[in-house]
Amino acid sequence: MSKHPIIHATREVTDSRFLHVEAVDLEFSNGQRRTYERMKSSGLGAVIIVPMRDDDTVLLVREYGVGVERYELGLPKGRLDRGESVLEGANRELKEEVGYGARELKTLGVLSLSPSYMTHQTHVVLARDLFPERLEGDEPEELEVVPWQMSDLHTLLGREEVSEGRSIAALFMAREFLAGRFQPA
Repeated sequence: MSKHPIIHATREVTDSRFLHVEAVDLEFSNGQRRTYERMKSSGLGAVIIVPMRDDDTVLLVREYGVGVERYELGLPKGRLDRGESVLEGANRELKEEVGYGARELKTLGVLSLSPSYMTHQTHVVLARDLFPERLEGDEPEELEVVPWQMSDLHTLLGREEVSEGRSIAALFMAREFLAGRFQPA
């Protein structure tokens, strides 16, 4: 996976199948009025999974990110399908991207990307008691699975290929939960 995909063209899209821009007219308590634009997600939400192979080993995936034009190392994630619960979606994505299912799934919280101008939210799910099972996903190439020690999480941040904020936040949420310092609401 060291060779990057070729970009054949870029073009502006006024509306995509994922995001739509809408104007929101607001009036604040002090009488000030403003019109804000926000990107409205057309999906049902998303999940990001922290798959724990054992008490200290998380399974990361290396996947091409067209937004930054390089391979990124982060957690498995994906959109929820219609009629699917958060935990069902997390287990499906885990099987598609990592090749494991989980017998134990726990929601740790919800992350927003940029609440000032985006409606998108991602549910953080901790997955434990993993077992091998693969489902076919929608990725254009097989993802590389990279085990990482949670006790060595601080060194992960120094890697150029680790920049996705949801993965970083979810890893720290999981680490604090597993250490008994954080309890989800």
